[in-house]
Amino acid sequence: MDSQSQESCCQGHRSDLSIQCQEGGGLICLVCLSNLINTPRSPTLHVSYALSQLSLQLHPLFSFHAQFLVSPLVHGLSSFDDQPIACQLIDIITALCQAHDVFPEFVFRVSDKLSSGTLAWSRKQLYMLHCFGVLLNCQTNNPYVHIKDKDALISNLVTGLELPNEEIQGEILFVLYKFSLQCTHTDGDGADILFAFCPKLLHLSLEALIKTQSDDVRLNCVALLTILAQKGAFIDAYANGGRIMSFDEADNSMQITDRPSLNILFAEAVKGPLLSSDSQVQISTLDLIFHYLSCQGTPAEQIQALLEENVVDYVFEMLRLSECNDQAVNSCLQVLHIFSTAEQAFRKRLVVGFTTLIPVLHHVAEVPFHPVQSRTLKLIRNCISDSPEIVSTSQVEEIIPVLTKMLKRHADREVDMLPETFITACSIFVALLKLPSFHGTSNLATSVQEASKHAVLACLTISAKNPSQLLYSLCLLKEVYAYSLGAYSTCKTSCMELRNSIVDICTSHLLPWFIMVINEINEEIVMGILETFQSILLQCSVIQATEFAKTLVSSSWFSVSFGCLGLFPTEKIKWRVYMMLSSLVDVLLGSDTGQPIRDAALCIPSDPLDLLFLLGQKSSHNLELSSCHSAVLLILHTAALYDDRLADEKLVLASLEQYILVNSSNFQCGAADSLTMTWLVNLYSLYRSLAEMSYQIPYSQEAERILFHLVTQNDWDLPSAEIHPLSLRWLFQQEKISNAMSHQILRYCRSNSSNGTDVQWKSSQTINDEVIAELVAAGDNYGAALLVHIWIQLVEQEAQAHDIISVVNFMVTTINMLPAVSDQLCLHGIGNAIQALLYSSSYSSSTQTFTAVSFLLFNILRSVHPEILSDDETWLAVTMKLIDYLISMVAVCGWTHESLLVINIFSLILHHSANKVLLEASKAIVLNASLVSTINRTIDEACSKGPALIDCDEGTSTGETLIFLLLLHYFSLRSLHAVLPGAVDWHNLLNPSNSKQSLPKINIHCRDLCRLIHFGSPSVKLVTSHCLLELFTILSNQKNKEDEELECSMGFLVSTMAILEGLVFYSDIRVAMNCGLCLSMILEWEKLDLQERKITTAKNYWCRLIVEEMAMSLATPSLASESFINYHKPAVHIAVSLLKLDKIPGWMRSVFDDPCIAGIIGNLGPSNLSTEMVVLFRELLNSELLNAEQIASLNHVLQACRKYRYTNTSQDEHEEKMFTKVDGLGQVRQYLIHLMSSQSLCADNGDKRLLEEIEMFFRTLTVKDDR
Repeated sequence: MDSQSQESCCQGHRSDLSIQCQEGGGLICLVCLSNLINTPRSPTLHVSYALSQLSLQLHPLFSFHAQFLVSPLVHGLSSFDDQPIACQLIDIITALCQAHDVFPEFVFRVSDKLSSGTLAWSRKQLYMLHCFGVLLNCQTNNPYVHIKDKDALISNLVTGLELPNEEIQGEILFVLYKFSLQCTHTDGDGADILFAFCPKLLHLSLEALIKTQSDDVRLNCVALLTILAQKGAFIDAYANGGRIMSFDEADNSMQITDRPSLNILFAEAVKGPLLSSDSQVQISTLDLIFHYLSCQGTPAEQIQALLEENVVDYVFEMLRLSECNDQAVNSCLQVLHIFSTAEQAFRKRLVVGFTTLIPVLHHVAEVPFHPVQSRTLKLIRNCISDSPEIVSTSQVEEIIPVLTKMLKRHADREVDMLPETFITACSIFVALLKLPSFHGTSNLATSVQEASKHAVLACLTISAKNPSQLLYSLCLLKEVYAYSLGAYSTCKTSCMELRNSIVDICTSHLLPWFIMVINEINEEIVMGILETFQSILLQCSVIQATEFAKTLVSSSWFSVSFGCLGLFPTEKIKWRVYMMLSSLVDVLLGSDTGQPIRDAALCIPSDPLDLLFLLGQKSSHNLELSSCHSAVLLILHTAALYDDRLADEKLVLASLEQYILVNSSNFQCGAADSLTMTWLVNLYSLYRSLAEMSYQIPYSQEAERILFHLVTQNDWDLPSAEIHPLSLRWLFQQEKISNAMSHQILRYCRSNSSNGTDVQWKSSQTINDEVIAELVAAGDNYGAALLVHIWIQLVEQEAQAHDIISVVNFMVTTINMLPAVSDQLCLHGIGNAIQALLYSSSYSSSTQTFTAVSFLLFNILRSVHPEILSDDETWLAVTMKLIDYLISMVAVCGWTHESLLVINIFSLILHHSANKVLLEASKAIVLNASLVSTINRTIDEACSKGPALIDCDEGTSTGETLIFLLLLHYFSLRSLHAVLPGAVDWHNLLNPSNSKQSLPKINIHCRDLCRLIHFGSPSVKLVTSHCLLELFTILSNQKNKEDEELECSMGFLVSTMAILEGLVFYSDIRVAMNCGLCLSMILEWEKLDLQERKITTAKNYWCRLIVEEMAMSLATPSLASESFINYHKPAVHIAVSLLKLDKIPGWMRSVFDDPCIAGIIGNLGPSNLSTEMVVLFRELLNSELLNAEQIASLNHVLQACRKYRYTNTSQDEHEEKMFTKVDGLGQVRQYLIHLMSSQSLCADNGDKRLLEEIEMFFRTLTVKDDR
């Protein structure tokens, strides 16, 4: 190179072979550069400098000098054993190839160098290989066409793999890899040219892979082997097995003998890369294994060999260390999936790697449609199914929540799931439920419950697309239910919840869906659902099975079943449907009741119309037809019980009549069993009833006659029969069989008596007390008449007492259920039946019978409407007999349970007399001298106890007797004006000194009542206060009506007032209210001597104290709650009475001053304002004790209260207490006290009276304003 000469270099070379340097202005002589590079002895420093300068001047070369440098550069690459110079040369060659069309020539010369074999394998050859690899890597066009001697090149490269140098092996492998990708040349038979060298190439590559520790070499080797595997090189090698084990390469004079099997060699080769720290090497190795095993024609021995060489263990180890890297997970599961095809050999390896799969499951479950989600689940399922013993409890607890979450997200449409994934998930659940390790995990019951629900719900919208999913979800459902029933279930509560959940899924989701889409689903799904439902019916508890069965029949399951038979007319479906129906009948009607359906399942047709036709055939001497008839009747009977009509009503009735007519001879000879007869009677009665309801009157009288003959002559058991209520009603409407129905009612009463009235008849779900009570109360049948007829007949026949008692107790039960039964019994002469029994000498000594009849009589009288009681003579006879019994019983035994019950009956008779009925019976009670004497004597004895009377409460004999007698006295007071109008001198009750009485009657003087209310127990005080209030009410009414002067001393009146005043603040508000009302009546009497009244009111400091206490309390802030105001209601009545006097006591104005009234008004609100308070303010207004400001405030409160009551009326606040059952003296006492309280003046009538008083206040205010 000469920078001085412009025409030539120092060696005299032409200037056109020189290029101008961009820096320094010098020239580069290409000839000199070529000589420098081609001379191996050239100083490396000079060569490196020249190449660096050349690399800076490459752009000018691109136009005309590029081809000149091809040969020198290639020759220089093979001449220098210097890595930096080699790198410079390769960089220049690469740049020239990219910018100029010299690539083919470089490929040709470099490949020729490598093919010639003139160079020994050295570092120079390494650089040449690297350059060739770079050329192959940077050119997209096929370089294969530019290689002169391809076979020699490949042979040289394959031979080079035997060199122990990893760098050379790596370069050779890369070149072969690139060569294999781009090579399109084939030999004569059309096979890839590399295949000719494959046996040796495969072995040497695998050996290199085994020996190398370099990840770069591994990566190149794995890449080459992967391409060869994809092209089927391994398959060809196996096909030519003789060349695999021994071959002779003449060129190298190398004998390769006793080489290991290619399978073993491959297995050993991939182990190292699988444990490499380079994830790319690992994943590439997995891809190699995948292609190695998945090529078409791969023998099973290859998979088996790799399994035997423990390659799977390395894959699991790589999976464990991958930290769930997605690419690694995909590759590992892809390979494991292929290994799983060798089931037996892989099973042992899968057990070892099972724990590794659980974290992977967590990973793939979170990714929708993860490529290996399904494969992961399949491996887990296979391990659990094949080796259940290795699955621990902790692993179960880890797997279950993951699968549950997957199914939940799928059911919620949050993340969709492939069908095979869903099926596998359900299969895993089924397998887990069978594991011993699962049985101790009761804490997972909730997850299992949710999973089964989500699995079913997810399928209800996709079943038509993929029915197998629903079938697998049903399988899971059945397995979960079986698990909940297993003996290993440790937690009964969780298992019960699990069973309830499964049944709920079936009833709330599966059943409605099935009915809705039955026309769209296929036969497999129908079979699956029927099997599921039947398994629940067969396995669950009696209660749960019955509930489920009732849900099915309430959804017209029989019609649905025959709909299935119409849609899928196959023997398989027919068998399953009838088996399901037989199990349903077993649950509903009792164990083995469905056996006739099972026996005839193969013979009976699938169409309901065909069933009816079959029913009309004569079955004499044909056992198979008889069996079919039983099955048909049972199906129709059960469906009819639950209002499931399988055919037109006319057709069914016609078929039943035909069946009765053609098979009448069988009935006469007793061929029909009791069950068949029950089914027939129920069906015939039901469809006759339906025909009459729809006015279809025509029917076969002969068929009816035959059926009635069967009912009359055969000993069939109606109480234990399942019969429709309409059928039962129709039977009770038929007068022709009234005797037979009477017998059935008596049988039912006896069965109730033997089983207890509170125990339902086990054999019957339809015939019960309530059903018969509804029949009797309806009045459109002979039910009530039959009950009365049975009673009278039993008395006339002098039947055993327990029969009569059973009938009487049944009547009481029906009355307690439906009070309207009393009306029907009275209309049909129950009084005559009672009279007949009471006057019968056969039962006069039976205390048990008398007690039962007495309770019946009491319940009738408390329930019957007064207008029904018209037969007064009968009731008079009954009353007289009861009076005689009572007097004689008390005389001999004292007041017994039975005698007190009679007293209570008298109370109700007197109560009814107030409505102008039972008047003669009431007169007999109140005017009977012996009865009056007995009662008065008892009252006197009680009064004589004085203070000791406080201990005589309802728990003692004396207290109980006293309470009932006081109740009788109360009702007698209320009835006397109707029973003896104008014949009673009421003053006698106030003035004991007046002994003139026109008539003997029940008479407790006021003096005695005051003693009883003062000394008596709380219960005695309550009843006595009502008696006093009734007495003073009668006296006030008589005084006001007749304007009479009361005949009583002032001392007696003052003492009475003192007792009443002492009870105004009594703890029982009822007693306090009654006493307050009595006291207010005394204060309002106008005909007392004026001077005496002045003395009474002026000196009555106790009244002042009552009023002051009331006023002060109501005016105190924060005390005037609703309950507190109620407590002062009695005092309010007294204050109102004092305000009504002609001359109001002077102290009243000082008590109700402005601050007090303002305080009371300020404490009132819409919710706590009472009727009594409104009355008080009205009287204060009348007495001119309210100023304008107070009236305005009170007006605002009353307006707000009226609005509040109209908008917040409570339905339950004043609801009458219901007595559904009265069968003991305690309940009798409570009922009579309730009846007495409901008739009292202080009875709370709710918002109605309050609103009336508010309106009255406003009217009074308007009148005042007008004045």
